Amino acid sequence: MLSVFVPSEFSLKKATATDLGALPEGAVWVDLVNPTVEEDRAVEKLAGIAVPTREDMQEIEISSRLYMENGARYMTATLMCHSDTDMPRTTAVTFILTGHRLVTVRYDLPKPFALVENKLARACSPGITGEQVLMELLDAVIDRCADILERCGAEIDQVSHDIFEPESARHGQAKRYSQILISIGRKGDLTSKVRESLVSIGRVVTFLSAVVEGVKWSKDMREQLKTMQRDVASLTDHASYLSNKITFVLDAMLGVVNLEQNNIIKLFSVMAVVLMPPTLIASVYGMNFKVMPELEWVHGYPMALVMMLVAAVVPYWIFKWKKWL
Repeated sequence: MLSVFVPSEFSLKKATATDLGALPEGAVWVDLVNPTVEEDRAVEKLAGIAVPTREDMQEIEISSRLYMENGARYMTATLMCHSDTDMPRTTAVTFILTGHRLVTVRYDLPKPFALVENKLARACSPGITGEQVLMELLDAVIDRCADILERCGAEIDQVSHDIFEPESARHGQAKRYSQILISIGRKGDLTSKVRESLVSIGRVVTFLSAVVEGVKWSKDMREQLKTMQRDVASLTDHASYLSNKITFVLDAMLGVVNLEQNNIIKLFSVMAVVLMPPTLIASVYGMNFKVMPELEWVHGYPMALVMMLVAAVVPYWIFKWKKWL
């Protein structure tokens, strides 16, 4: 799908490219989503660039993600997708600045793109350029990462509360340890993906800061780049903090599970020790020897019951006195 954005008087209008051979020259932003070969060729003819393939965008080395070619600046970043679902994932997005036009190539639907489209459709400067659109996109991506980290931090705090809640609150309630472990795993996966996205965005911002030294960008845009660098650095540190906290919560959860298992094993051990003397007494009087004096005794049966009861109570009382229970 090909979307072409042309600045109007007070907004950025989205034009449907029905004729690929006649794309508007005044377009400041060309957005390629799952592009076809014909769309790639049309954009290459309009902007005078080579549109990277999906395989090229998935390269992980820096030289394949951040480079200049024929005066155009190619920047590929890893962005978050579907972060509000149980299956978040990342996708590679390429930003190409050529002249004052921005070309974006993507194969998924990151939420910041829709937010920027709606924002610029409502109001924007009539003389908006591709550089300004790129700054809006990067700012929206950073804000989105911050929102995800804030939500993830709040959910981790809730998981921590569920693990360390008072004993009185846990009494009589079955702990859903499997659900807590799954929740911790999902938060860890989401946090690692956000951190990966922040690292890639930080590289893009650093690359932009380096290449604008010889370009006449406005002072406000240079200051915005510096602000983005500080935001990315702080968010990356926060993502690392959340990763460490998730590791701590996971260790605590496994420790709680081990304690619960030990308590269950201890209970079985105590029951085995308590029942062992009565079992011994019952075994003795269950033997089939001919000469057993107590067998002829009228009070033999009550005596055996009393002996078994005392033999069970005495070990239990000793465990309680030693505070082993």
